[in-house]
Amino acid sequence: MAKQVLECSFCGRKKPETNLLIAGINAHVCDRCIEQAHGIVLEELKSGGNTLKSSSDLILKKPKEIRAFLDQYVIGQDQTKKVMSVAVYNHYKRLMQLQHEEDVEIEKSNIIMVGQTGTGKTLVAKTIARMLEVPLAIVDATVLTEAGYVGEDVESILTRLLQAADYDLAKAERGIVFIDEIDKIARKSDNPSITRDVSGEGVQQALLKLLEGTVVNVPPKGGRKHPDQKFIEVNTKDILFIAGGAFDGIERIISKRLNRTAVGYSTSRNIDNIDKDNLLQYIIPKDIKDFGLIPEIIGRLPVLTHMDPLDRETLRAILTEPKNALIKQYKKLFAMDEVKFTIDDNALDYIVDNALEYKLGARGLRSLCEAILTDAMYDLPSSKEKELHVDVDYTRDALTKNLLKRLELAS
Repeated sequence: MAKQVLECSFCGRKKPETNLLIAGINAHVCDRCIEQAHGIVLEELKSGGNTLKSSSDLILKKPKEIRAFLDQYVIGQDQTKKVMSVAVYNHYKRLMQLQHEEDVEIEKSNIIMVGQTGTGKTLVAKTIARMLEVPLAIVDATVLTEAGYVGEDVESILTRLLQAADYDLAKAERGIVFIDEIDKIARKSDNPSITRDVSGEGVQQALLKLLEGTVVNVPPKGGRKHPDQKFIEVNTKDILFIAGGAFDGIERIISKRLNRTAVGYSTSRNIDNIDKDNLLQYIIPKDIKDFGLIPEIIGRLPVLTHMDPLDRETLRAILTEPKNALIKQYKKLFAMDEVKFTIDDNALDYIVDNALEYKLGARGLRSLCEAILTDAMYDLPSSKEKELHVDVDYTRDALTKNLLKRLELAS
């Protein structure tokens, strides 16, 4: 009886003619047919199927839904949350529109946020990216320099975005880039100089095309470009850029502008209505230009919004109300050691009062909580105690021991 020779059920090649023959139920497939089928699937996805897939992958929510999600994590900042919700919604509507041929092409609306340290600029960007399930790259503008100088090139921003998207180019090209400390690349002075401003105005000029939309050759692993290197081509026209900065001292520019416009008796009444504790709410693009950003970059960041300073009520709410509130985090940390953690309202008020003196925003709350609970977090995991109750006396004693004494000595 002759031995049966196995063959591919698709192309009919005999087993000796193939590198690999995979057996199925009453059928076989060779390695060549697998490769060919894989190529057909990829082509099909590129031509027709990918449009539907990319549209369905994109989770588009209405501005009020975006705002409701932000409310779970960010306390206060009503105007900023409204502006961000609309800007993000319009950006992703634009991506949907790009799937179809239209007469009117919607332009990108990049955002610039101005606010004191610790008011939640980075938190807003992180929360939006979490909700939309898109890659987010948070980059620091302070390390950027002009190409050819020591420091990071502007293209390194896109390397971070590619890394956040696991090098999925299509995913990265509709992601979000948050450029922090944008105020640190302000023009150093208006005086012409023989030395180049390589980490100030030079970086701003290098960012122009990136913000507007262009194809950029990005080194896949960052670092300097060199001729023999392979590049990844990234198109930035669908990437949403959000810039944030403290713009320390811009209040003086706003105040000067508001007082300069007041001429005559009729306008003096308007000056009385100005909220001197929150001058940032009156910010306009001209103030940012006077601070040191060039007009071209301001034009490419058309959505301007501000973060309100954190008052007592907001700081108190930040401790307990958000989904990832500080007190909830500490309760979770202690619960992992089977310790029940409780804290009095009076103790929370005492923490907030001290945080207001720090003027560090929400980060000041974290510093105080760490100082208060460090001893307990050190001792309790090794002890048999299964309960920790923090009252105002415990809070005062812990702060005096760990933090306030050092502050008094320093002053």
